[in-house]
Amino acid sequence: MSITVERVTKRFGAFLALDNVSLDVPGGTLLALLGPSGSGKTTLLRVIAGLEQPDAGSVRYEGQDMADATARERNVGFVFQHYALFRHMSVYENIAFGLRVRHRPRAEIDRRVRELLRLIQLQGIERARPSQLSGGQRQRVALARALAAEPKVLLLDEPFGALDAKVRQDLRQWLRRLHDEIHVTTVFVTHDQEEAFEVADRVVIMNHGQIEQVGSPAEIFEQPANPFVMDFLGNVNVFHGHVERGRVRLGGFEVAYPQHPHDEPKPATAFVRAHDLDILRAPTGQASLRATVVHVNPAGPVVKLRLFAEDFGFTVHVNLDRDRWEDLRVRAGDAVFVAPRAVKVFVHDYQI
Repeated sequence: MSITVERVTKRFGAFLALDNVSLDVPGGTLLALLGPSGSGKTTLLRVIAGLEQPDAGSVRYEGQDMADATARERNVGFVFQHYALFRHMSVYENIAFGLRVRHRPRAEIDRRVRELLRLIQLQGIERARPSQLSGGQRQRVALARALAAEPKVLLLDEPFGALDAKVRQDLRQWLRRLHDEIHVTTVFVTHDQEEAFEVADRVVIMNHGQIEQVGSPAEIFEQPANPFVMDFLGNVNVFHGHVERGRVRLGGFEVAYPQHPHDEPKPATAFVRAHDLDILRAPTGQASLRATVVHVNPAGPVVKLRLFAEDFGFTVHVNLDRDRWEDLRVRAGDAVFVAPRAVKVFVHDYQI
Protein backbone atom coordinates (compact mmCIF):
# COMPACT_ATOMS: atom_id res chain seq x y z
CA MET A 1 0.00 0.00 0.00
CA SER A 2 1.68 3.20 -1.18
CA ILE A 3 0.95 6.55 0.49
CA THR A 4 1.05 9.92 -1.27
CA VAL A 5 0.92 13.16 0.71
CA GLU A 6 0.43 16.13 -1.60
CA ARG A 7 0.81 19.80 -0.59
CA VAL A 8 -0.65 19.28 2.88
CA THR A 9 -1.00 22.29 5.18
CA LYS A 10 -2.27 22.11 8.76
CA ARG A 11 -2.68 24.89 11.31
CA PHE A 12 -3.62 24.82 14.96
CA GLY A 13 -4.78 28.38 15.54
CA ALA A 14 -1.86 30.65 14.67
CA PHE A 15 0.62 27.76 14.74
CA LEU A 16 1.59 26.37 11.32
CA ALA A 17 2.21 22.68 12.01
CA LEU A 18 2.58 21.55 8.37
CA ASP A 19 3.55 23.91 5.59
CA ASN A 20 2.76 22.62 2.09
CA VAL A 21 4.22 19.15 2.73
CA SER A 22 4.49 16.54 -0.03
CA LEU A 23 5.80 13.00 0.47
CA ASP A 24 5.70 9.64 -1.31
CA VAL A 25 5.88 6.43 0.73
CA PRO A 26 6.36 3.41 -1.57
CA GLY A 27 4.39 0.29 -0.67
CA GLY A 28 6.16 -2.02 1.78
CA THR A 29 8.56 0.70 2.95
CA LEU A 30 9.56 1.25 6.58
CA LEU A 31 9.87 5.04 6.74
CA ALA A 32 10.96 7.18 9.68
CA LEU A 33 9.83 10.75 10.33
CA LEU A 34 12.75 12.33 12.19
CA GLY A 35 13.06 15.82 13.56
CA PRO A 36 13.15 18.01 16.67
CA SER A 37 10.11 18.65 18.85
CA GLY A 38 7.57 20.83 17.07
CA SER A 39 8.85 19.93 13.60
CA GLY A 40 5.46 18.54 12.51
CA LYS A 41 6.27 14.84 12.38
CA THR A 42 3.46 13.66 14.68
CA THR A 43 0.96 15.97 12.97
CA LEU A 44 1.94 14.48 9.61
CA LEU A 45 1.51 10.98 11.00
CA ARG A 46 -1.96 11.84 12.32
CA VAL A 47 -2.96 13.39 8.99
CA ILE A 48 -1.87 10.18 7.23
CA ALA A 49 -3.92 8.18 9.74
CA GLY A 50 -7.04 10.32 9.34
CA LEU A 51 -6.91 11.45 12.98
CA GLU A 52 -6.38 15.04 11.81
CA GLN A 53 -7.89 16.68 8.72
CA PRO A 54 -5.56 18.92 6.70
CA ASP A 55 -6.55 22.51 5.96
CA ALA A 56 -5.29 22.03 2.41
CA GLY A 57 -3.82 19.24 0.33
CA SER A 58 -4.59 15.55 0.07
CA VAL A 59 -3.58 12.08 1.27
CA ARG A 60 -3.94 9.12 -1.09
CA TYR A 61 -3.57 5.42 -0.42
CA GLU A 62 -2.61 3.52 -3.56
CA GLY A 63 -3.86 6.50 -5.59
CA GLN A 64 -7.24 6.70 -3.80
CA ASP A 65 -8.09 10.03 -2.13
CA MET A 66 -8.67 9.48 1.60
CA ALA A 67 -10.25 12.89 2.30
CA ASP A 68 -13.61 11.48 3.38
CA ALA A 69 -12.33 8.23 4.88
CA THR A 70 -12.19 7.81 8.65
CA ALA A 71 -9.21 6.26 10.39
CA ARG A 72 -11.10 2.97 10.66
CA GLU A 73 -12.11 3.05 7.00
CA ARG A 74 -8.47 3.57 6.06
CA ASN A 75 -7.64 0.30 7.83
CA VAL A 76 -4.70 1.78 9.71
CA GLY A 77 -2.93 0.21 12.66
CA PHE A 78 -1.77 2.87 15.13
CA VAL A 79 0.68 2.42 18.02
CA PHE A 80 1.30 5.21 20.52
CA GLN A 81 4.26 5.86 22.80
CA HIS A 82 2.22 4.84 25.83
CA TYR A 83 0.90 1.38 25.23
CA ALA A 84 -2.83 2.13 25.78
CA LEU A 85 -3.55 -1.53 26.51
CA PHE A 86 -6.78 -2.51 28.24
CA ARG A 87 -5.61 -3.18 31.77
CA HIS A 88 -8.53 -5.47 32.67
CA MET A 89 -7.90 -7.71 29.64
CA SER A 90 -5.32 -10.45 29.15
CA VAL A 91 -2.66 -10.33 26.45
CA TYR A 92 -4.86 -12.63 24.35
CA GLU A 93 -7.96 -10.45 24.75
CA ASN A 94 -6.04 -7.24 24.01
CA ILE A 95 -4.81 -8.65 20.71
CA ALA A 96 -8.22 -10.12 19.89
CA PHE A 97 -10.16 -6.93 20.66
CA GLY A 98 -10.07 -5.37 17.19
CA LEU A 99 -11.14 -8.65 15.61
CA ARG A 100 -14.03 -9.12 18.04
CA VAL A 101 -15.49 -5.66 17.34
CA ARG A 102 -15.33 -6.55 13.65
CA HIS A 103 -17.34 -9.71 14.45
CA ARG A 104 -14.78 -12.10 13.03
CA PRO A 105 -15.45 -15.84 13.56
CA ARG A 106 -14.04 -17.26 16.79
CA ALA A 107 -11.78 -19.76 14.99
CA GLU A 108 -10.32 -16.97 12.84
CA ILE A 109 -9.70 -14.82 15.91
CA ASP A 110 -7.92 -17.64 17.70
CA ARG A 111 -5.76 -18.44 14.68
CA ARG A 112 -4.80 -14.80 14.16
CA VAL A 113 -4.01 -14.14 17.83
CA ARG A 114 -1.79 -17.22 18.09
CA GLU A 115 -0.02 -16.24 14.89
CA LEU A 116 0.67 -12.80 16.33
CA LEU A 117 1.82 -14.21 19.66
CA ARG A 118 4.43 -16.13 17.69
CA LEU A 119 5.43 -12.98 15.79
CA ILE A 120 5.90 -10.97 18.97
CA GLN A 121 7.60 -13.92 20.71
CA LEU A 122 5.23 -13.98 23.66
CA GLN A 123 3.81 -17.49 23.39
CA GLY A 124 2.89 -18.93 26.77
CA ILE A 125 1.90 -15.69 28.51
CA GLU A 126 -1.31 -14.96 26.61
CA ARG A 127 -3.33 -15.09 29.87
CA ALA A 128 -1.14 -12.51 31.63
CA ARG A 129 -2.48 -9.00 32.32
CA PRO A 130 -0.56 -5.91 31.13
CA SER A 131 0.48 -5.12 34.72
CA GLN A 132 2.41 -8.41 34.77
CA LEU A 133 4.48 -7.53 31.69
CA SER A 134 7.64 -5.50 31.20
CA GLY A 135 7.51 -2.28 29.21
CA GLY A 136 9.03 -3.96 26.17
CA GLN A 137 6.51 -6.80 26.35
CA ARG A 138 3.60 -4.37 26.64
CA GLN A 139 4.77 -2.47 23.56
CA ARG A 140 5.02 -5.71 21.60
CA VAL A 141 1.44 -6.53 22.60
CA ALA A 142 0.37 -3.04 21.44
CA LEU A 143 2.02 -3.72 18.08
CA ALA A 144 0.31 -7.11 17.81
CA ARG A 145 -3.07 -5.54 18.58
CA ALA A 146 -2.47 -2.95 15.83
CA LEU A 147 -1.58 -5.74 13.38
CA ALA A 148 -4.48 -8.04 14.30
CA ALA A 149 -6.93 -6.70 11.71
CA GLU A 150 -4.24 -6.90 9.00
CA PRO A 151 -4.00 -3.14 8.39
CA LYS A 152 -2.90 -1.74 5.07
CA VAL A 153 -0.67 0.76 6.88
CA LEU A 154 1.06 0.63 10.29
CA LEU A 155 1.72 3.98 11.98
CA LEU A 156 3.85 4.31 15.11
CA ASP A 157 4.24 7.49 17.17
CA GLU A 158 7.47 7.37 19.23
CA PRO A 159 6.77 3.67 19.87
CA PHE A 160 9.80 3.11 22.11
CA GLY A 161 10.03 6.55 23.72
CA ALA A 162 8.92 5.40 27.17
CA LEU A 163 11.44 2.55 27.39
CA ASP A 164 14.98 2.44 28.72
CA ALA A 165 17.95 2.36 26.34
CA LYS A 166 18.60 -1.41 26.37
CA VAL A 167 14.94 -2.29 25.78
CA ARG A 168 14.73 0.32 22.99
CA GLN A 169 17.74 -1.26 21.31
CA ASP A 170 16.22 -4.75 21.50
CA LEU A 171 12.78 -3.63 20.31
CA ARG A 172 13.94 -1.65 17.31
CA GLN A 173 15.92 -4.67 16.09
CA TRP A 174 12.81 -6.76 16.64
CA LEU A 175 10.66 -4.24 14.71
CA ARG A 176 13.06 -4.40 11.77
CA ARG A 177 12.87 -8.21 11.73
CA LEU A 178 9.09 -8.07 12.05
CA HIS A 179 8.80 -5.68 9.12
CA ASP A 180 11.02 -7.90 6.98
CA GLU A 181 8.58 -10.73 7.70
CA ILE A 182 5.23 -8.99 7.14
CA HIS A 183 6.19 -6.14 4.73
CA VAL A 184 3.31 -3.85 5.74
CA THR A 185 3.88 -0.19 4.80
CA THR A 186 5.08 1.39 8.04
CA VAL A 187 5.64 5.01 9.06
CA PHE A 188 7.08 5.78 12.48
CA VAL A 189 7.88 8.98 14.31
CA THR A 190 11.06 9.35 16.31
CA HIS A 191 13.42 12.07 17.52
CA ASP A 192 16.20 9.49 17.91
CA GLN A 193 18.61 9.63 14.96
CA GLU A 194 20.23 6.29 15.79
CA GLU A 195 16.82 4.62 15.96
CA ALA A 196 15.71 6.02 12.61
CA PHE A 197 18.95 5.10 10.87
CA GLU A 198 19.05 1.58 12.28
CA VAL A 199 15.42 0.63 11.57
CA ALA A 200 14.19 2.57 8.52
CA ASP A 201 14.55 2.00 4.79
CA ARG A 202 14.02 5.72 4.21
CA VAL A 203 14.25 8.71 6.54
CA VAL A 204 12.40 12.04 6.33
CA ILE A 205 14.04 14.97 8.15
CA MET A 206 11.48 17.57 9.24
CA ASN A 207 11.85 21.09 10.62
CA HIS A 208 9.27 23.82 11.29
CA GLY A 209 6.51 21.98 9.46
CA GLN A 210 8.55 21.34 6.32
CA ILE A 211 10.57 18.46 4.91
CA GLU A 212 14.28 19.23 4.73
CA GLN A 213 15.46 15.97 3.14
CA VAL A 214 14.24 12.49 2.20
CA GLY A 215 16.57 9.59 1.51
CA SER A 216 18.13 6.38 2.71
CA PRO A 217 20.02 6.56 6.02
CA ALA A 218 23.30 6.41 4.09
CA GLU A 219 22.28 9.19 1.70
CA ILE A 220 21.24 11.51 4.50
CA PHE A 221 24.31 10.84 6.62
CA GLU A 222 26.80 11.09 3.77
CA GLN A 223 25.08 13.81 1.72
CA PRO A 224 23.14 16.13 4.05
CA ALA A 225 21.09 18.55 1.98
CA ASN A 226 21.68 21.70 4.03
CA PRO A 227 23.21 23.06 7.25
CA PHE A 228 20.12 22.19 9.31
CA VAL A 229 20.31 18.49 8.40
CA MET A 230 24.06 18.39 9.01
CA ASP A 231 23.72 20.06 12.40
CA PHE A 232 20.64 18.06 13.42
CA LEU A 233 22.42 14.76 12.82
CA GLY A 234 24.55 15.78 15.75
CA ASN A 235 28.09 15.41 17.03
CA VAL A 236 29.46 17.98 14.60
CA ASN A 237 31.83 20.88 15.01
CA VAL A 238 30.79 24.08 13.25
CA PHE A 239 33.32 26.55 11.86
CA HIS A 240 32.49 29.89 10.25
CA GLY A 241 34.66 31.53 7.63
CA HIS A 242 34.59 32.61 4.02
CA VAL A 243 35.33 31.23 0.57
CA GLU A 244 37.33 32.92 -2.18
CA ARG A 245 39.68 31.89 -5.00
CA GLY A 246 38.84 28.21 -4.58
CA ARG A 247 39.66 28.04 -0.87
CA VAL A 248 37.57 28.11 2.29
CA ARG A 249 39.39 29.98 5.02
CA LEU A 250 38.34 28.92 8.50
CA GLY A 251 40.46 30.66 11.07
CA GLY A 252 43.67 28.68 11.38
CA PHE A 253 43.15 26.34 8.47
CA GLU A 254 41.94 26.20 4.91
CA VAL A 255 40.25 23.60 2.71
CA ALA A 256 39.76 23.46 -1.04
CA TYR A 257 36.47 24.68 -2.54
CA PRO A 258 36.93 24.70 -6.32
CA GLN A 259 33.24 25.50 -6.92
CA HIS A 260 33.97 29.15 -6.05
CA PRO A 261 37.14 30.23 -7.88
CA HIS A 262 36.12 33.91 -7.81
CA ASP A 263 37.89 36.76 -6.05
CA GLU A 264 34.69 37.94 -4.36
CA PRO A 265 34.56 36.41 -0.86
CA LYS A 266 31.37 34.75 0.35
CA PRO A 267 30.46 33.60 3.89
CA ALA A 268 30.89 29.87 4.43
CA THR A 269 30.05 27.42 7.19
CA ALA A 270 32.03 24.21 7.58
CA PHE A 271 30.85 21.15 9.50
CA VAL A 272 33.25 18.48 10.71
CA ARG A 273 31.99 15.38 12.53
CA ALA A 274 33.81 14.46 15.72
CA HIS A 275 35.10 11.21 14.22
CA ASP A 276 36.44 13.10 11.18
CA LEU A 277 38.95 15.02 13.29
CA ASP A 278 42.39 13.71 14.18
CA ILE A 279 44.79 14.89 16.87
CA LEU A 280 48.46 15.55 16.11
CA ARG A 281 51.24 16.13 18.58
CA ALA A 282 52.95 18.49 16.11
CA PRO A 283 51.92 20.13 12.82
CA THR A 284 52.65 18.01 9.74
CA GLY A 285 51.94 20.49 6.97
CA GLN A 286 48.30 19.49 6.59
CA ALA A 287 45.48 21.85 7.55
CA SER A 288 45.22 21.98 11.34
CA LEU A 289 44.46 24.29 14.23
CA ARG A 290 46.07 24.71 17.60
CA ALA A 291 44.08 23.45 20.60
CA THR A 292 44.39 22.49 24.24
CA VAL A 293 42.93 19.25 25.61
CA VAL A 294 40.30 20.07 28.24
CA HIS A 295 38.78 16.66 29.01
CA VAL A 296 39.24 13.01 28.00
CA ASN A 297 36.51 10.40 28.39
CA PRO A 298 37.98 6.93 27.69
CA ALA A 299 34.85 4.99 28.68
CA GLY A 300 33.41 2.93 25.82
CA PRO A 301 34.67 1.79 22.42
CA VAL A 302 35.41 5.39 21.34
CA VAL A 303 37.51 7.87 23.33
CA LYS A 304 35.77 11.25 23.43
CA LEU A 305 37.88 14.37 23.84
CA ARG A 306 36.93 17.97 24.44
CA LEU A 307 39.46 20.59 23.35
CA PHE A 308 39.63 24.37 23.33
CA ALA A 309 40.52 25.78 19.90
CA GLU A 310 42.51 28.93 20.49
CA ASP A 311 42.03 30.36 16.99
CA PHE A 312 38.25 30.20 17.30
CA GLY A 313 37.76 30.64 21.03
CA PHE A 314 35.35 27.70 21.39
CA THR A 315 35.23 24.01 22.25
CA VAL A 316 35.94 21.30 19.68
CA HIS A 317 34.81 17.69 20.11
CA VAL A 318 36.94 14.82 18.80
CA ASN A 319 36.25 11.07 18.83
CA LEU A 320 39.25 8.75 18.50
CA ASP A 321 39.33 4.99 18.22
CA ARG A 322 41.12 3.37 21.12
CA ASP A 323 44.19 2.36 19.12
CA ARG A 324 44.78 5.95 18.00
CA TRP A 325 44.31 7.24 21.53
CA GLU A 326 46.70 4.60 22.89
CA ASP A 327 49.30 5.87 20.43
CA LEU A 328 48.80 9.52 21.39
CA ARG A 329 48.11 9.20 25.13
CA VAL A 330 47.00 12.82 25.31
CA ARG A 331 45.89 14.15 28.67
CA ALA A 332 43.98 17.21 29.87
CA GLY A 333 46.21 20.26 29.56
CA ASP A 334 48.22 18.96 26.58
CA ALA A 335 48.80 21.36 23.67
CA VAL A 336 47.98 19.61 20.39
CA PHE A 337 46.90 20.24 16.82
CA VAL A 338 43.51 19.20 15.41
CA ALA A 339 43.33 18.17 11.73
CA PRO A 340 40.14 17.48 9.76
CA ARG A 341 39.92 14.36 7.60
CA ALA A 342 36.63 15.36 5.96
CA VAL A 343 34.86 18.72 5.86
CA LYS A 344 31.35 19.54 4.65
CA VAL A 345 31.12 23.15 3.44
CA PHE A 346 27.94 25.09 2.72
CA VAL A 347 28.07 28.36 0.79
CA HIS A 348 24.55 29.53 -0.01
CA ASP A 349 23.38 27.02 -2.65
CA TYR A 350 26.81 25.50 -3.19
CA GLN A 351 28.18 22.56 -1.23
CA ILE A 352 30.91 19.95 -1.27
